Amino acid sequence: MKLQTYIDIPRPPFQIEPREKMLFVGSCFADSIGQRFREEQFRATVNPYGTMYNPASVLHSVERFFAQSEEEVTGAPRVVFLTLGTNHVYRLNETGEIVDNCQKRPQRLFTEERLTVDECADYLRQTVEVLRRQRSDVQVVLTVSPIRYQKYGFHESQLSKATLILAVDQLISQDGREASSLASPPSTLHYFPAYEIVLDELRDYRFYKEDMLHPSAQAVEYIWERIADLYLSPAARQFLEEWRPVKEALAHRPFHPDSEQYQAFLRQVQERKARLEKKYGPLG
Repeated sequence: MKLQTYIDIPRPPFQIEPREKMLFVGSCFADSIGQRFREEQFRATVNPYGTMYNPASVLHSVERFFAQSEEEVTGAPRVVFLTLGTNHVYRLNETGEIVDNCQKRPQRLFTEERLTVDECADYLRQTVEVLRRQRSDVQVVLTVSPIRYQKYGFHESQLSKATLILAVDQLISQDGREASSLASPPSTLHYFPAYEIVLDELRDYRFYKEDMLHPSAQAVEYIWERIADLYLSPAARQFLEEWRPVKEALAHRPFHPDSEQYQAFLRQVQERKARLEKKYGPLG
């Protein structure tokens, strides 16, 4: 008897290695998953210019990130997660440009628009081009945030998510056809169905926070486990096994921190951490 609609995800042609340098840009869902990677000691940069919800703002953030000097950004990440939240954008009436943050300025200064499927796909295509100019073998994982936007109304939120999903599918399909026609290596664009996992596998309000919109910590952990199972290499899994007891020990808060017993415990933990650093490099 099946009691859950399980999302079958094809295994990608790449794997994430221990302490991999990564970039996460997008909605607050990107914040949650990116932070989870940081906790596991992956060298993840997460929304360096704040949370970005629409494809145009994601492009702006990626362009700005790589516009920094080489001293500030050394070595482009091989793995990038782009998480899309909505196709709604705001244009500043004075200039006509799409803004990433209204900065609490009066609403009359802006005009709200909905990007079409083609427009969303084009912004994403430009984003991928920026990433590939930095590193030709970059692996880009595209996701649609499972967080619905109540302020637009739930029907409008569904239309927005559908637009994003169609845009991602259009982009990945076209990239795959181009790679095939040029006899190039397989496409390096991938879709991770976070939206579908929350709506189908976690179809219960106990997986949501009190606002009934944002995934709970348990839901985020479940999605992390699906991502880890899908993308992490055997070496990365081994690192997590070695890092877990050290992480838990470092997070321990004793009743008597000045006691000799606790100080001896700390020395043991630091020795274990030092052995890991000798093997994997500096840990946070």
